[in-house]
Amino acid sequence: MELYKFSDSSEQIIEGRVILINKPKGWSSFQIVNKIRHKIKKVKKIKKLKVGHAGTLDPLATGLLIVCVGKATKQIYQFQNMTKVYTGIFKFGSTTPSYDLETKPNEKFSYLHLNKKNITEKTKQFIGCIEQKPPVFSAIKIKGKRLYEYARAKEKVEINTRKVEIKKFEITSIKLPSVGFRVECGKGTYIRSLANDFGKSLNSGAYLYMLNRVSIGAYGIENALKIDEFEKLI
Repeated sequence: MELYKFSDSSEQIIEGRVILINKPKGWSSFQIVNKIRHKIKKVKKIKKLKVGHAGTLDPLATGLLIVCVGKATKQIYQFQNMTKVYTGIFKFGSTTPSYDLETKPNEKFSYLHLNKKNITEKTKQFIGCIEQKPPVFSAIKIKGKRLYEYARAKEKVEINTRKVEIKKFEITSIKLPSVGFRVECGKGTYIRSLANDFGKSLNSGAYLYMLNRVSIGAYGIENALKIDEFEKLI
């Protein structure tokens, strides 16, 4: 799929373009899509334009967001099936209901028994096709409602595990209680759930403290524009 060029005509844009955005912390993927749709329609004088993203990033996460414009939205599934690479930080010693910093820590655990050897060895348990339970604070729908709606209303709902594939799981730094990581994974993998499960597997607790998506397939963050850069260039 062809990347968006600022010289593209309205006809070329409608035929389909892909925009690589470096999403900042605090923005939802939906907000990025809305901003880009509004800007392109205004500048290129297009009345109706389909715009969508190929893989949600949580508001607290940063990194590569692929935005599909025009007929390229029909190819979103192709990007969703590509391998994704994430880097970030797990913080040990506590857990949160959302598995990240969207909610406050609710339980505390010791991490004094952790060391480089047992942390790095435990990653092997999570490589391959594994069963993973999505976070209760997620957009997955069950019985017509999103999981985060149940969570915010404090309603209990059964969440089934599902198979996901983790191709690589590397520890890049250890400065307890913080542990840096790099993960290559397939479609539908929740890094927040990986943080929670990884903490439990080490007889401690952990949550996702920081997350950055660095690539999707052959598309890398080094070629992505910040949203303010896109606005200025257009």
